Amino acid sequence: MQVLLELPDETYQRASQLAQLTSRGITDVLADVLFLSLPPLDEGSSAVPAIDTLSDGEIMRLAELQMSSDEDARLSELLDQQQAGAISEIERVELANLMRIYQVGLLRKAQALAEAVHRGLRPPLNL
Repeated sequence: MQVLLELPDETYQRASQLAQLTSRGITDVLADVLFLSLPPLDEGSSAVPAIDTLSDGEIMRLAELQMSSDEDARLSELLDQQQAGAISEIERVELANLMRIYQVGLLRKAQALAEAVHRGLRPPLNL
């Protein structure tokens, strides 16, 4: 599908440089970056079972889901480096991957919490 979008100058320059370094077209580079940055979120995927098909035990384990301590420490380290403006391109990719893991995990955890409340496995969260 063809999409027209506006990019900040810095983003365009980065993509252009990556395209030159890899001898590829800028549209191919941008398409790959978007593909790698957007995790599949469809519940129908066999790799990600629908929340309502999980057992009560699986729901409760998922509701307590957390990143591994190693991933969490590395994510914090990379975020600090990014904040300080001292992050390399390889580390930027690593940060993006860890952020994706975090975001997908957080989404699944929220879905599991909602399902646990729906099934009566735990009381609603008091906000």
